[in-house]
Amino acid sequence: MNTIPVKQVEAGAGEYRKLTVNIFRHNPQDENSVPHMDTFEVEEADSMTLFILLNEIRENQDPTVQFDFVCRAGICGSCAMLVNGRPKLACRTLTQELPQVLNLAPLPGFELIGDLSVNTGKWMRNMSEHLETWIHNREQERDFCDLEEKMEPEVADKIYELERCVECGCCIAACGTAQMRSDFVGAVGINQLARFKIDPRDDRTDADFYEVLGTEEGVFGCMTLLGCDDMCPKELPLAQQIAYMRRKMALAEV
Repeated sequence: MNTIPVKQVEAGAGEYRKLTVNIFRHNPQDENSVPHMDTFEVEEADSMTLFILLNEIRENQDPTVQFDFVCRAGICGSCAMLVNGRPKLACRTLTQELPQVLNLAPLPGFELIGDLSVNTGKWMRNMSEHLETWIHNREQERDFCDLEEKMEPEVADKIYELERCVECGCCIAACGTAQMRSDFVGAVGINQLARFKIDPRDDRTDADFYEVLGTEEGVFGCMTLLGCDDMCPKELPLAQQIAYMRRKMALAEV
Protein backbone atom coordinates (compact mmCIF):
# COMPACT_ATOMS: atom_id res chain seq x y z
CA MET A 1 0.00 0.00 0.00
CA ASN A 2 1.44 3.37 -0.99
CA THR A 3 1.96 5.92 1.73
CA ILE A 4 -0.33 8.93 1.36
CA PRO A 5 1.46 12.17 2.25
CA VAL A 6 0.09 14.16 5.18
CA LYS A 7 0.15 17.93 4.87
CA GLN A 8 -0.47 20.07 7.93
CA VAL A 9 -2.79 23.01 7.22
CA GLU A 10 -3.93 25.02 10.22
CA ALA A 11 -7.39 26.55 10.30
CA GLY A 12 -7.58 30.22 11.21
CA ALA A 13 -10.06 31.70 13.66
CA GLY A 14 -13.60 31.22 12.38
CA GLU A 15 -12.36 29.25 9.36
CA TYR A 16 -13.24 25.69 8.43
CA ARG A 17 -11.19 23.45 6.22
CA LYS A 18 -12.22 20.91 3.61
CA LEU A 19 -10.76 17.70 4.98
CA THR A 20 -9.44 14.96 2.73
CA VAL A 21 -10.14 11.60 4.38
CA ASN A 22 -8.45 8.42 3.11
CA ILE A 23 -10.15 5.36 4.60
CA PHE A 24 -8.88 1.78 4.45
CA ARG A 25 -11.46 -0.48 2.79
CA HIS A 26 -11.55 -4.27 2.83
CA ASN A 27 -14.17 -6.92 3.57
CA PRO A 28 -12.39 -10.19 4.48
CA GLN A 29 -15.68 -12.09 4.05
CA ASP A 30 -15.79 -11.15 0.37
CA GLU A 31 -13.31 -13.18 -1.67
CA ASN A 32 -13.36 -10.49 -4.36
CA SER A 33 -12.51 -7.69 -1.97
CA VAL A 34 -9.05 -6.15 -2.40
CA PRO A 35 -7.56 -3.91 0.33
CA HIS A 36 -7.46 -0.31 -0.87
CA MET A 37 -7.99 3.28 0.24
CA ASP A 38 -11.10 5.30 -0.60
CA THR A 39 -10.92 9.09 -0.51
CA PHE A 40 -13.67 11.39 0.75
CA GLU A 41 -13.92 15.13 1.24
CA VAL A 42 -15.74 16.54 4.25
CA GLU A 43 -16.21 20.14 5.31
CA GLU A 44 -14.99 20.61 8.85
CA ALA A 45 -17.45 21.80 11.47
CA ASP A 46 -17.06 23.38 14.88
CA SER A 47 -15.91 20.86 17.53
CA MET A 48 -16.03 18.05 14.97
CA THR A 49 -14.67 14.71 16.15
CA LEU A 50 -13.57 11.80 13.97
CA PHE A 51 -16.73 10.02 15.06
CA ILE A 52 -18.86 12.88 13.71
CA LEU A 53 -16.77 13.00 10.54
CA LEU A 54 -17.21 9.26 9.89
CA ASN A 55 -20.94 9.48 10.47
CA GLU A 56 -21.07 12.38 8.02
CA ILE A 57 -19.37 10.17 5.41
CA ARG A 58 -21.61 7.20 6.10
CA GLU A 59 -24.84 9.22 6.08
CA ASN A 60 -24.12 11.43 3.07
CA GLN A 61 -21.48 9.77 0.91
CA ASP A 62 -21.03 6.02 1.45
CA PRO A 63 -23.33 4.02 3.77
CA THR A 64 -21.11 0.91 3.45
CA VAL A 65 -18.17 2.34 5.43
CA GLN A 66 -17.68 0.13 8.50
CA PHE A 67 -16.49 1.42 11.88
CA ASP A 68 -17.48 0.76 15.48
CA PHE A 69 -18.96 2.95 18.17
CA VAL A 70 -21.16 2.58 21.25
CA CYS A 71 -20.85 5.23 23.96
CA ARG A 72 -19.43 8.19 21.98
CA ALA A 73 -17.81 9.37 25.25
CA GLY A 74 -14.45 7.56 25.43
CA ILE A 75 -15.77 4.91 27.83
CA CYS A 76 -16.45 1.80 25.70
CA GLY A 77 -13.24 1.85 23.63
CA SER A 78 -15.06 0.61 20.51
CA CYS A 79 -14.05 3.36 18.10
CA ALA A 80 -10.27 2.96 18.31
CA MET A 81 -8.45 3.16 14.96
CA LEU A 82 -5.19 4.31 13.41
CA VAL A 83 -5.24 8.02 12.64
CA ASN A 84 -2.25 8.97 10.49
CA GLY A 85 -0.48 5.92 11.89
CA ARG A 86 -1.27 6.55 15.57
CA PRO A 87 -3.95 4.69 17.56
CA LYS A 88 -6.70 6.99 18.84
CA LEU A 89 -10.34 6.95 19.94
CA ALA A 90 -12.43 8.52 17.17
CA CYS A 91 -14.98 9.94 19.61
CA ARG A 92 -12.32 11.79 21.63
CA THR A 93 -10.23 13.09 18.72
CA LEU A 94 -11.03 16.58 17.40
CA THR A 95 -10.37 17.15 13.71
CA GLN A 96 -9.10 20.66 14.47
CA GLU A 97 -6.11 19.02 16.18
CA LEU A 98 -5.26 16.99 13.05
CA PRO A 99 -3.80 17.76 9.61
CA GLN A 100 -6.07 18.53 6.68
CA VAL A 101 -5.34 15.09 5.16
CA LEU A 102 -6.42 12.16 7.32
CA ASN A 103 -5.43 8.54 6.77
CA LEU A 104 -7.67 6.15 8.74
CA ALA A 105 -6.91 2.44 9.11
CA PRO A 106 -7.96 -0.39 11.43
CA LEU A 107 -5.93 -1.27 14.52
CA PRO A 108 -3.24 -3.85 13.71
CA GLY A 109 -2.99 -7.00 15.82
CA PHE A 110 -6.71 -7.80 15.80
CA GLU A 111 -9.00 -9.81 13.53
CA LEU A 112 -10.40 -7.55 10.83
CA ILE A 113 -14.20 -7.44 10.55
CA GLY A 114 -14.29 -4.88 7.76
CA ASP A 115 -12.80 -1.48 6.90
CA LEU A 116 -12.05 0.21 10.27
CA SER A 117 -13.83 -2.42 12.38
CA VAL A 118 -11.78 -5.04 14.25
CA ASN A 119 -12.71 -7.75 16.75
CA THR A 120 -11.03 -6.48 19.92
CA GLY A 121 -13.59 -8.36 22.04
CA LYS A 122 -12.34 -11.77 20.88
CA TRP A 123 -8.74 -10.83 21.65
CA MET A 124 -9.62 -9.39 25.07
CA ARG A 125 -11.66 -12.45 26.03
CA ASN A 126 -8.82 -14.82 25.13
CA MET A 127 -6.39 -12.68 27.11
CA SER A 128 -8.70 -12.55 30.13
CA GLU A 129 -9.23 -16.33 30.15
CA HIS A 130 -5.50 -16.97 29.80
CA LEU A 131 -4.54 -14.60 32.65
CA GLU A 132 -7.61 -15.44 34.79
CA THR A 133 -8.38 -11.77 35.36
CA TRP A 134 -10.81 -12.15 38.22
CA ILE A 135 -10.53 -12.23 42.00
CA HIS A 136 -9.25 -15.59 43.29
CA ASN A 137 -10.42 -16.38 46.80
CA ARG A 138 -9.59 -19.70 48.40
CA GLU A 139 -12.68 -19.75 50.59
CA GLN A 140 -14.86 -22.63 49.47
CA GLU A 141 -18.15 -20.85 50.04
CA ARG A 142 -19.10 -17.23 50.43
CA ASP A 143 -22.28 -15.71 51.75
CA PHE A 144 -23.20 -13.07 49.19
CA CYS A 145 -25.55 -11.48 51.71
CA ASP A 146 -22.57 -10.45 53.86
CA LEU A 147 -21.39 -6.86 53.76
CA GLU A 148 -18.42 -6.23 51.52
CA GLU A 149 -15.08 -6.21 53.29
CA LYS A 150 -13.71 -2.77 54.11
CA MET A 151 -10.79 -1.48 52.09
CA GLU A 152 -8.37 1.35 52.77
CA PRO A 153 -9.23 4.40 50.60
CA GLU A 154 -5.64 4.57 49.31
CA VAL A 155 -5.85 0.98 48.04
CA ALA A 156 -9.28 1.56 46.52
CA ASP A 157 -7.93 4.61 44.67
CA LYS A 158 -5.03 2.57 43.24
CA ILE A 159 -7.41 -0.14 42.06
CA TYR A 160 -9.77 2.42 40.53
CA GLU A 161 -6.91 4.04 38.63
CA LEU A 162 -6.10 0.75 36.88
CA GLU A 163 -9.78 -0.12 36.40
CA ARG A 164 -10.15 2.90 34.10
CA CYS A 165 -8.84 0.77 31.21
CA VAL A 166 -11.55 0.54 28.53
CA GLU A 167 -9.84 -2.29 26.58
CA CYS A 168 -9.78 -0.19 23.42
CA GLY A 169 -6.73 -1.99 22.03
CA CYS A 170 -4.65 1.14 21.44
CA CYS A 171 -1.81 -0.23 23.59
CA ILE A 172 -1.75 -3.45 21.54
CA ALA A 173 -1.72 -1.55 18.25
CA ALA A 174 1.21 0.56 19.52
CA CYS A 175 3.18 -2.44 20.84
CA GLY A 176 6.08 -3.83 18.81
CA THR A 177 6.02 -7.16 20.66
CA ALA A 178 2.28 -7.62 20.09
CA GLN A 179 2.76 -7.12 16.35
CA MET A 180 5.40 -9.87 16.30
CA ARG A 181 3.84 -12.26 18.83
CA SER A 182 0.12 -12.94 18.64
CA ASP A 183 0.22 -14.64 22.07
CA PHE A 184 1.67 -11.61 23.89
CA VAL A 185 -0.77 -10.37 26.56
CA GLY A 186 0.30 -6.75 26.12
CA ALA A 187 0.09 -3.82 28.50
CA VAL A 188 -3.67 -4.30 28.89
CA GLY A 189 -3.13 -7.81 30.31
CA ILE A 190 -0.21 -6.80 32.52
CA ASN A 191 -2.23 -3.84 33.81
CA GLN A 192 -5.16 -6.09 34.68
CA LEU A 193 -3.00 -8.49 36.69
CA ALA A 194 -1.34 -5.56 38.46
CA ARG A 195 -4.83 -4.46 39.47
CA PHE A 196 -5.53 -7.86 41.09
CA LYS A 197 -2.04 -8.02 42.59
CA ILE A 198 -2.79 -4.98 44.76
CA ASP A 199 -6.36 -6.10 45.58
CA PRO A 200 -6.43 -7.43 49.18
CA ARG A 201 -9.39 -9.68 48.28
CA ASP A 202 -7.25 -11.72 45.88
CA ASP A 203 -5.40 -14.59 47.59
CA ARG A 204 -2.91 -15.34 44.80
CA THR A 205 0.81 -15.26 45.58
CA ASP A 206 3.63 -13.97 43.39
CA ALA A 207 4.28 -17.59 42.41
CA ASP A 208 0.67 -17.93 41.25
CA PHE A 209 0.93 -14.79 39.12
CA TYR A 210 4.27 -16.04 37.75
CA GLU A 211 2.53 -19.12 36.32
CA VAL A 212 0.54 -16.96 33.88
CA LEU A 213 2.70 -13.84 33.55
CA GLY A 214 6.33 -14.84 34.08
CA THR A 215 6.93 -15.91 30.47
CA GLU A 216 7.90 -14.49 27.08
CA GLU A 217 4.22 -14.12 26.25
CA GLY A 218 3.82 -12.29 29.55
CA VAL A 219 5.78 -9.50 31.21
CA PHE A 220 9.21 -10.77 30.08
CA GLY A 221 8.21 -10.46 26.43
CA CYS A 222 7.92 -6.67 26.73
CA MET A 223 10.72 -4.85 24.86
CA THR A 224 10.08 -1.66 26.89
CA LEU A 225 9.46 0.48 23.81
CA LEU A 226 6.54 1.98 25.79
CA GLY A 227 4.36 2.76 22.81
CA CYS A 228 1.52 1.55 25.03
CA ASP A 229 2.21 4.24 27.62
CA ASP A 230 2.48 6.93 24.94
CA MET A 231 -0.73 5.97 23.11
CA CYS A 232 -3.11 5.10 25.96
CA PRO A 233 -6.13 7.43 25.50
CA LYS A 234 -6.93 7.17 29.22
CA GLU A 235 -3.34 8.06 30.19
CA LEU A 236 -2.98 5.03 32.44
CA PRO A 237 0.44 4.49 34.11
CA LEU A 238 1.17 1.43 31.97
CA ALA A 239 4.96 1.77 32.05
CA GLN A 240 4.79 1.84 35.85
CA GLN A 241 2.65 -1.31 35.98
CA ILE A 242 4.92 -3.19 33.56
CA ALA A 243 7.97 -2.33 35.71
CA TYR A 244 6.07 -3.27 38.89
CA MET A 245 4.96 -6.69 37.65
CA ARG A 246 8.34 -7.44 36.02
CA ARG A 247 10.07 -6.77 39.33
CA LYS A 248 7.58 -8.92 41.23
CA MET A 249 7.92 -11.78 38.74
CA ALA A 250 11.73 -11.60 38.79
CA LEU A 251 11.73 -11.95 42.58
CA ALA A 252 8.97 -14.58 42.77
CA GLU A 253 9.93 -17.83 44.47
CA VAL A 254 8.80 -20.55 42.07
